[in-house]
Amino acid sequence: MLSKKTKYGIKALTFLARQEDNTPVQIAEIAKSENISIKFLESILLLLRHSGFLGAKKGKGGGYYLIKDPKEINMAHVYRILEGPIALLPCASHNFYEKCEDCTDEATCAVRKLMTEVRDNTLMILENNTLADIAF
Repeated sequence: MLSKKTKYGIKALTFLARQEDNTPVQIAEIAKSENISIKFLESILLLLRHSGFLGAKKGKGGGYYLIKDPKEINMAHVYRILEGPIALLPCASHNFYEKCEDCTDEATCAVRKLMTEVRDNTLMILENNTLADIAF
């Protein structure tokens, strides 16, 4: 299941992408509009800022804003930053591979085969969508 952190992160990015002039938006405005706890949103936006998606301006007229064009923000990258691996099992992961302790033969494992197919299809959908695709 998708974590609330990832769901809220995507909602916040979408909200910021829809800002016409890309001016900074205060956390409270995003939180109110998207029905997200301010405290939780702060930590999510900080993570997205450190990951290179957002900029922040302090003081009057400050807030968060996109520093990349929404067309350049790939949803697979966003997902990995907020959620972690796309694969549901470590043995089916490209970037976070780990052999399962209970597996005797990965080559014939039916669970791994199915989860690899799920990963491949999920990855294809995420890689073929940008923030612009889902925000507008």
